[in-house]
Amino acid sequence: MTDNRFANVAVLGAGTMGAGIAQVCAQAGSRVVLQDLTEEFVQKGLSRIRDFLQKGVEKGKVTEAQRSDVLGRITTTTDRAGASRTAQLVIEAVPERLDLKNGLFRELASVVTATCVLASNTSSLSLAKVFAGVSDPGRCIGMHFFNPVPLMALLELVRTDTTSPATIDAVTAYARQLGKEPILVKDSPGFASSRLGVCLGLEAIRMVEAGVASAEDIDKAMVLGYGHPMGPLRLTDVVGLDVRLAIADYLRKELDQPGFTAPELMRRMVAEGKLGKKSGQGFYRW
Repeated sequence: MTDNRFANVAVLGAGTMGAGIAQVCAQAGSRVVLQDLTEEFVQKGLSRIRDFLQKGVEKGKVTEAQRSDVLGRITTTTDRAGASRTAQLVIEAVPERLDLKNGLFRELASVVTATCVLASNTSSLSLAKVFAGVSDPGRCIGMHFFNPVPLMALLELVRTDTTSPATIDAVTAYARQLGKEPILVKDSPGFASSRLGVCLGLEAIRMVEAGVASAEDIDKAMVLGYGHPMGPLRLTDVVGLDVRLAIADYLRKELDQPGFTAPELMRRMVAEGKLGKKSGQGFYRW
């Protein structure tokens, strides 16, 4: 059982990322409340966790007892205020919309305890804007997890100009308890990971568009030539072309750099519903 201050965690948003975050927090010994807007959403999130753990059991990586223990530490609700009221750490994993995230944290500021740490899982949005208007901004921080959360080692911690050293220290310690390797970056559009990853992905799409090489061969070049575990086009399919397009448009606006201009091929694929793995078709068939 966890012995740090984050024994009680609320995860807001039960989608792919939220479910994964809830799972790793429960695996680390925290009691977790997983919240979403409807009972259907929270049950889908819980099913994702059950399925992931069951696959671990089938592969011999998780025991039945461990699976039961993790699931026993997770409860679900549609009551956002109720989920957050006694939490020592609230992690937001709602859709990547600034108005949605900022509204959520403004709402919670008067609900949570004075010592509760507020964290956003945003992959690119300005944390200063996400937390704008929230009282005691020293307790606010970015916790950018990577998909699939239970398997990916990296956890990008993002500090704003007002994030307190105590918050950074506590969240860094918790990241290691989760089995993650934390990096600390300052609040800047795209942070470190999304800014570099999206830039590489956009250039790979431009190469496909120009007929330089096939998607498979471009990916193979990066996997075999540069040691990447996955090529940039396959990764774009996994993340979702629509998600990466939204990040690219945001970075183009915020950074004013032409390299983040989304290729027409990408816009056309998104318009046609070719979003990658989640739609069954992107640069690859899934």
